Amino acid sequence: MTPDRLDPTAPAALLDGLTGRDCPVCGAPERGAHPFLSASIDPARIGTLSFASRKPPEYMSFRLVRCGTCETVFAAEAPSAEALAHAYREAGYDSAEEARFAARTYAEALAPYLRPAHRGGTALEIGAGSGIFLRDLQRLGFAEVIGIEPSHAAAEAAPADIRPHLRIGVFEPGEHAPGSLSLICCFQTLEHVPDPRALTRAAYDLLRPGGLIAFVTHDYRAPINRLLGRRSPIIDIEHMQLFCPASLRRLLGEAGFGDIAIGAIRNRYPLRYWLRLLPLPGRLKPATLAAAEALGLGGRGVALNVGNLMSVARKPE
Repeated sequence: MTPDRLDPTAPAALLDGLTGRDCPVCGAPERGAHPFLSASIDPARIGTLSFASRKPPEYMSFRLVRCGTCETVFAAEAPSAEALAHAYREAGYDSAEEARFAARTYAEALAPYLRPAHRGGTALEIGAGSGIFLRDLQRLGFAEVIGIEPSHAAAEAAPADIRPHLRIGVFEPGEHAPGSLSLICCFQTLEHVPDPRALTRAAYDLLRPGGLIAFVTHDYRAPINRLLGRRSPIIDIEHMQLFCPASLRRLLGEAGFGDIAIGAIRNRYPLRYWLRLLPLPGRLKPATLAAAEALGLGGRGVALNVGNLMSVARKPE
């Protein structure tokens, strides 16, 4: 599927106002970082799905470098926070089926870390999409659930019972009282935010003692991502930074969190989704997708370890 173009000024707003960045995790100067990937962006291919979740991969990226201090890979030049917020606000949404599968995976992985005190509190999800994971948080026993999502299209796709719990926009710490939250989730979103260090430190302040923060992120050091290189789906114009266990531990530890647990997570998605991610040449991909659908296999769930990490950490009591 070819995504519709954003308005004609959107690519220019994203690409013309790039500013230099230092490491967004430890603050080390960009000049001390190591080259990772050169920039590869085609403005003509930027469309409404370029900043949408679980889209077909485009293999475009800004110039990426690897921090010599904390090992974070990050875009050395990036659009302004305002330009990114506009891109996400106008992004399309075409991943309802995958979102349901992902929510189930995340709920199963998160449940063992929850204590009775968490389940009676308030949970906040940053980058909630259509809010489908908020239902799982309700089933896990949270008394109040809040989702923050910048994309109007994603929020409009939310089920009627979930829409009252969704707030359209970006994460604004001042909208929540310090020490008022029991859980903050940020799944497949931390790569997208302009300042992950500020987000993590703000989350620490908003959590009550004993509260949890949970990330799901890509691991650029995972064997499959190292094998695929630029053809890995994690190489994406949306990703301002990419993590590995060392950089995540640094991010969470410096924010003050303890009991840091970081481990691989097996994602379960329909077979058609996995096939969309394969870097197949030419017409082979649509032919493979069509064959899977013809055989009735497109919707069959398949669980794979594709180099994603779940990180859970606790605010000391």
